[in-house]
Amino acid sequence: MTDDRITSPTSQIPDPWQDLRQLTRARIGLGRTGNGLKTNDVLDFQASHAQARDAVHTPLNIEILTGSLGDEPYYCVQSRAPDRSTYLRRPDLGRRLDPEAAATLPKGDWDVVFVAGDGLSSFATQQSAISLFRAMQAQLADWTVAPLVIATQARVALGDEIAVMLGARMVVMMIGERPGLSVADSMGVYLTYGPYVGCPDSSRNCLSNIHPHGMTVPAAAAKLSWLMREARHLKLTGVGLKDAAPEVVTLETSVPLLEKDNDQ
Repeated sequence: MTDDRITSPTSQIPDPWQDLRQLTRARIGLGRTGNGLKTNDVLDFQASHAQARDAVHTPLNIEILTGSLGDEPYYCVQSRAPDRSTYLRRPDLGRRLDPEAAATLPKGDWDVVFVAGDGLSSFATQQSAISLFRAMQAQLADWTVAPLVIATQARVALGDEIAVMLGARMVVMMIGERPGLSVADSMGVYLTYGPYVGCPDSSRNCLSNIHPHGMTVPAAAAKLSWLMREARHLKLTGVGLKDAAPEVVTLETSVPLLEKDNDQ
C-alpha cells in the first residue's frame, strides 16, 4: 500500500526562496551540506569579500577619469593622508586638503563645485562619478559650475575645504561608499550649501546606494537637481532641507533619498 504523504525527492521540490532571491542581492535561503554551506555559496562569499577589499585598496585611475573629460578643465588634489594605510587609520587627515594641493585651486565665483573622491570604493567613483557629473551639467545650464575636482585619499568633509578655496557656494561630493558583501561599487553623493571647514554632517543631504543595482545615475541626477535648486532658494542644506521631490518616472528604478550616518 502506498502512502500519499510521501513527498517527492528533494531535487524535485521547488525552491521556496527562488522568487525572493530575485528581489534582493542579500544572501538568503542558503543551502547546506551537512553542517556547512554548499561549496558554491562559500566560494561566492569569498569572492565578494575579495572584491570589497579590492574596492578599498585599488587606487583611483585618474588617467581614465580625466580622459573622459576631453578638453574640459579639471583639478586634481589629495588630502593630508599621504598613503592608503594612513588614510584608513586617520580619517581626520582625509578631511583636510594637503597644503600644496590647496594652493593649486584658484579663487573664483561659482555656484557649485563637484568633487569626485575615491573614498572607500574607487570602483564606485570610477564607474559613476563622471556620468553623474555630465548629467548634472545638462540639468544646471543656468548655474556657474566650477571645473571638476578629482580628490584622492578623500573623506566627505574634504569637499568643504575645496569649495572654500574655489569660492563655491555649494559643493557636491561624489564619493565611494564603504563596500559590503553584496555591493562593492556603491557611490554616495553629499550636498552642502555654504560649506566651511568643520561643517557638521547635519548640514548635508545625502543620496546613497548609487550603483547599477540600486539608485541609477539618471534617478540620482533628477533628485540631486531638485535638492540643489531648493538649497539655493532656501540657502541651506541638511536637516532643514526635506526631500519633497516628485517621483522620477524612468525605465529604471528610482530609489528615494536615504538619510545615513556619515562616517567617511
